[in-house]
Amino acid sequence: MPTTPRSVKAVLASVTAAVLLAAAAATPAHAQSPPLRDLADQQNLRMGAAVASHLLDDADYRRTAAAEFNSVTHENDLKWESVQPQPGQYSWSGADRLVEFAEQNGQQIHGHTLVWHSQLPSWVENGSFTPAELTQVMEDHIDTTMGRYRGQIQTWDVVNEPIGDDAQFRNSVFHRVLGEDFIAQSLHMARAADPEATLFINDYNIDGINAKSDAYYELAQDLLAQGAPLDGIGLQGHLISGQLPQDIQQNIQRFADLGLEVMITELDIRMTMPVTQHKLEQQARDYTQVMDACLAVSGCSGVTVWGVTDAHSWVPDHFTGEGAALPIDDNYEAKPAYWSIHEALGGDGQNGPDDPGPGEPGTGTCEVAYDFTSQWGQGAVVEVTVHNGSGSAIQDWSLTWERPSGEQITSSWNTSIEQSGATVTAVPVEWNRTISAGGQVSFGFQTTHTGAPSVPGGFSLGSESCTVR
Repeated sequence: MPTTPRSVKAVLASVTAAVLLAAAAATPAHAQSPPLRDLADQQNLRMGAAVASHLLDDADYRRTAAAEFNSVTHENDLKWESVQPQPGQYSWSGADRLVEFAEQNGQQIHGHTLVWHSQLPSWVENGSFTPAELTQVMEDHIDTTMGRYRGQIQTWDVVNEPIGDDAQFRNSVFHRVLGEDFIAQSLHMARAADPEATLFINDYNIDGINAKSDAYYELAQDLLAQGAPLDGIGLQGHLISGQLPQDIQQNIQRFADLGLEVMITELDIRMTMPVTQHKLEQQARDYTQVMDACLAVSGCSGVTVWGVTDAHSWVPDHFTGEGAALPIDDNYEAKPAYWSIHEALGGDGQNGPDDPGPGEPGTGTCEVAYDFTSQWGQGAVVEVTVHNGSGSAIQDWSLTWERPSGEQITSSWNTSIEQSGATVTAVPVEWNRTISAGGQVSFGFQTTHTGAPSVPGGFSLGSESCTVR
């Protein structure tokens, strides 16, 4: 079924402790502004990012992805070559990890993607199928993938990029064997696999009104007329700074007028390198234009940027001499584009002298992020990050908390842990004895539990109480 435009349906996991980090600016009184996800929640808007599961090993990446976004999209982990590289042999580790991350951080999930001509395993792309055989292959893949995440992934790009830049259907294995009907067939298969999911088709270069987006408008009309379960359309938004279509809002509106949910699904706005202040200011205006276009149409449910930070953007590898396409730079610093999004969402859009960067801790003396990096049966792996927000370094630190009932720490790393009754004390090892002013230290441990793992109610760094994030 279609979702209500801009509805927020994320499940708030009981194990979350690392969400809603202060991400933004100081007002004239230097009070911290909220992160993007808080502002988006107030607008009932999805503010998402494409996330790569393997990069969650990076603490800055993981913290920023959790702090700034209320929605995540699998960057590559749900594509066909990743989940079913051989017939009937499925691999879920990367996809599962991101789903778990999203649930721990109270985020929605957009599934990307099920049927696409690219990033296909060779057994599909080069297969000599009859129509009946390919139909069965598609049905098995869609049913297995969506079935695994039924109730967890709310929206799906069922068919991705079926029309080329010439506004004609692509010469894919699906179109060659099944003709145009493969799109409607895929949608019906997806509806059967998860009747509650919202089903999209998705493409690039259809952000404004042009021949390609006209072809999609006609395709959407045709699918709806024949009763295909099409709920939404994704406008990817891979754009060039200073060259945005001026009719993005009108394009969104015409699809919304068909009764479709519209999302900006893969937004990045690249520039010719090197970066200059002038280019950053133009990029900020471009991001404002896209945000304003979505916010102006009630049927536009959200905006997702294609990556967490410029450091891991796909753009430089695909567009020679271009880059810096995202609102957060290589060093996890907020760019003018970040603040333009902040302002479009109703924030102050200002960067003050006391401002932490995106996903960074605020000015408290101690903040603790307690993340479950993996879980199974009656066990879990926990990573703890302690932020020192004070103006001076802390030597030979100790962090104390009360162990949740039914839990027992069995091993640890980057710390020495003492347990006395329910009281747990973590102290440094030789190489992390000091937490610098404004710095952090991370350590981990494995725990057993009865029932579900849970987050301690509070922490103390020496004699100071810490904020749990």
